[in-house]
Amino acid sequence: MSICTIPSMTTLDEQIARALQESLQNGELKSAKSWGKPLEEDRAYWDTPEEYRLAFKILKDAGYGPPEIQMMQEIAMLRKELDRTPEESVDRRELEKKISELQLKVAIRLEVMKRA
Repeated sequence: MSICTIPSMTTLDEQIARALQESLQNGELKSAKSWGKPLEEDRAYWDTPEEYRLAFKILKDAGYGPPEIQMMQEIAMLRKELDRTPEESVDRRELEKKISELQLKVAIRLEVMKRA
């Protein structure tokens, strides 16, 4: 009588870990321009409502950025500029106004999407 053995199946996490380990060993990871550097914070991602993050990320990675993503990226860029602008500057007030207007547009568009 022979006993049938079932080959061990690896989980997706194990396969990913193995692929990363191989890439590390052959130097492929170290050739990346971001190797050893902290990841860049994507403020637009965190400004996106949680229920839209995955869908918008997929669209963005596919090369199609809906207007909401573009507006959120612009808001993030304007906030960085705002951080570098002196407190009592006229430019600062203009930046704050632009940010508020864009936030309102995004909020309206997202509300319309929720109701559709």
